[in-house]
Amino acid sequence: MSPELRDILFLDIETVSCVDQYSKLDDRLKVQWARKANFFKREAHQTDEDLFHEKSGIYAEFGKIVAIAVGKYTENDQGVLGLRTKCYAGHQEKELLTSFKAMLEKLGGNVKLCAHNGKEFDFPYISRRMLINGVALPFQLDYAGKKPWEVPHLDTMELWKFGDYKHYTSLDLLAAIFNIPSSKGMMDGSQVNSVYYKENDLKKIADYCVGDVVVIAQLILKMKGMGLIEQQEIIFS
Repeated sequence: MSPELRDILFLDIETVSCVDQYSKLDDRLKVQWARKANFFKREAHQTDEDLFHEKSGIYAEFGKIVAIAVGKYTENDQGVLGLRTKCYAGHQEKELLTSFKAMLEKLGGNVKLCAHNGKEFDFPYISRRMLINGVALPFQLDYAGKKPWEVPHLDTMELWKFGDYKHYTSLDLLAAIFNIPSSKGMMDGSQVNSVYYKENDLKKIADYCVGDVVVIAQLILKMKGMGLIEQQEIIFS
């Protein structure tokens, strides 16, 4: 396997509101949420509380991570490409982030993180939540003093833009046009908050998160003109 493929760590995160009920938000954060909510487009009947349940999970200041799925390419003795995945999921965000950080540090400095819209969402969200939880940033996420071209991470949405900064393409659309099996039939991102707080089904969220990592790994292969990894070569651990 080429170093170009060997050193990639694919990842995806799932996030929810920091609390299950708006009433549990402390007063200072309620004031800050009201200020942020003023910038949202809302229906006439929507309150700050409604918007909190709908949107807060996508903001690191008002949300939390409940799952981080990762994946790395593997190669067997016959040279067949595979994928090994793992998911860090849990209710205690600090423990989850600490475990994820330990894994990154074990991999070392050559690893390149890869996510869909990762540069705008996943990478900064993880970094912000680490600092909020008092977890020092690992080398791979510590950008202090680095120039943009010194940060080696990959973003499949950015790669698909080909320099067109107006262009947004969802992972689900790319999976469809490249005929990559997708986990979107299971649920979608807008349902994660409800599945976590109302259904209490963390495993469903973790499985969905891993499914996206598989799609991203397959998408990179398609972008390189390669074939898809066969299902039997994907290891879920």
